[in-house]
Amino acid sequence: MTDSAPKIVEIRRSEDRFLGSDIFEHGSRVFPPRNGTGDHEEPARKIPVYHECDVLVVGGGPAGTAAALTAARTGADVVVLERYNHLGGLSTGGVVIWIDRMTDWEGRPVIQGFANDVFARMPREGVAGPAREDWGSRDPAKAKHWSLRTSAFHGIVTWAPTLDPERLKLLSQEILIEAGVRIVLHSWMALPIVEEGTVKGVIFESKEGRMALKAKVVVDCTGDGDVFARAGAGFDMDIEEGDVHHSMNTGFMIGGVDMDRWLEFRGGQPEQFAQLTQRGRDELRFFQTPYVSWRNDIALFLGPRQSGLSALHIDDITETEIRSHRFMQMHCEFFRRHAPGFENAYMLLSAPQLGVRHTRRLAGVGRIERSQWSSGEALADEVGVSPSPSPKFPVISVPYGCLVPVRLDGLLAAGRHISCDANSHGFMREIPQCWLTGQAAGAAAGIAANRGVEPRAVDIAELQATLRAQDVFLRSQPAPEARALGTG
Repeated sequence: MTDSAPKIVEIRRSEDRFLGSDIFEHGSRVFPPRNGTGDHEEPARKIPVYHECDVLVVGGGPAGTAAALTAARTGADVVVLERYNHLGGLSTGGVVIWIDRMTDWEGRPVIQGFANDVFARMPREGVAGPAREDWGSRDPAKAKHWSLRTSAFHGIVTWAPTLDPERLKLLSQEILIEAGVRIVLHSWMALPIVEEGTVKGVIFESKEGRMALKAKVVVDCTGDGDVFARAGAGFDMDIEEGDVHHSMNTGFMIGGVDMDRWLEFRGGQPEQFAQLTQRGRDELRFFQTPYVSWRNDIALFLGPRQSGLSALHIDDITETEIRSHRFMQMHCEFFRRHAPGFENAYMLLSAPQLGVRHTRRLAGVGRIERSQWSSGEALADEVGVSPSPSPKFPVISVPYGCLVPVRLDGLLAAGRHISCDANSHGFMREIPQCWLTGQAAGAAAGIAANRGVEPRAVDIAELQATLRAQDVFLRSQPAPEARALGTG
């Protein structure tokens, strides 16, 4: 490898950093710097309008799929634009098949709605996780068992299952088709269409060339805020350098394993496991142990996590992918030689979609902040409830304002780029929270399109009633004097 001596940083668990991991700092590069200079002038031209709709969802990941379905259920004509050949985003194409916690620390499911739709229709063999009666259990034996299977934290069993990504791809596709959503795959947003401070649609590229999609309301579910950033909305990019939550990786799966044997080794032989871990770090420099999957014969790796690189920079993205594929092979060979249960392991799949945690965060009318974690207050414009990162904190209210730009109309944002501080982003970027904010944005977009109002003028009581009707868990009632954002 060209990158012969990258620096390894260990991220330890803390109140704010609740995921421990090794990460790479970027080090040297595989390719030299690019040499392009100057500008090339692109001539103006007319382009065809592909379609006009009520709601356009840009990005078909977890947030986008939830947004499209929810908007369609309001009666809106909905289009979802997706750059890959499938829906589901990181939960499918990124092989982030571990769906993080959807329960509070007492075991009560707080992320419901679209999540309920998913689990009601996923086949039993495509889901692995604790039984309903064990959610919230503090039994030491159960907690130990499920902690090895990424479903127990702080000695408490939670609802945090793993899913078959191919089953989820198919389900995401079919559930939208049934709802009447038009899906446009293999298509990439190039520029937003903005008129007098209002987003009116997007220009996109595909095999058919350059075309326009027009809409009454656009929902930015790109994950990187590509639409709102290019449309002129404000955003934040502050990060903690070297934080695992702001690193990139390409996940991969290894087949032909016996995860029961591996987990028996990891949980029952701590000294030998520590020796294996140290040997892996000595030989590979970066070392990651596997996660369970929905099958006993498939192991999931979510690394190497690489910091100091930007998912908005194509050279950095390429660098991440090259390193990740090399490390997939290195990990497979190491585990086959040294790890119980991996004697017959083989490289099964590297994720076709890059794992990105952070790029931009919307500057919204509202914001989720670290200072709010301790209160547990149900905000007046609550559109969802997130589990907290630690039992020290109650559940966290997600306000509608975190989806609404301060100074841009015709647009909402959902997914990992919503308005929040850097600490809160660490859990609001997770897949269940993306389902939550996507569903809220979809409901609001449908209401706005149907009522002929801007998203910031949506009646909060109507929005909350719409969400409750779709099984979203909410606690708050809007104050009479504040029925829409910015009023009262």
